[in-house]
Amino acid sequence: ADIPVIPDLEEIQEEDLAMQVAAPPSVQVNRVLTYHDLDKDLMKYAAFQTLDGEVDLKLLTKVLAPEHELQEDDVGWDWDHLFTEVSSELVTEWDLGQSERED
Repeated sequence: ADIPVIPDLEEIQEEDLAMQVAAPPSVQVNRVLTYHDLDKDLMKYAAFQTLDGEVDLKLLTKVLAPEHELQEDDVGWDWDHLFTEVSSELVTEWDLGQSERED
């Protein structure tokens, strides 16, 4: 009575699992903090002043770059121009290496 049975192909075709779709996972979306919020929290909470209660991070927090220094403008890349620039630099380096070997 407890002998496993191999299902017939006809039984498997009847189950048609191809039409079943798994439910998407539910993910709670949290608000992403801005640099300004992070800066305020860093200076406000003493927990950020030490690491593992042993390493003092005060000096590091004093020299962190402000947000306006980190922001960069988006620059478009032109593949042909970029390829020409990189290959030109490589050829120049190769020529310098060849001239040093000859000397």
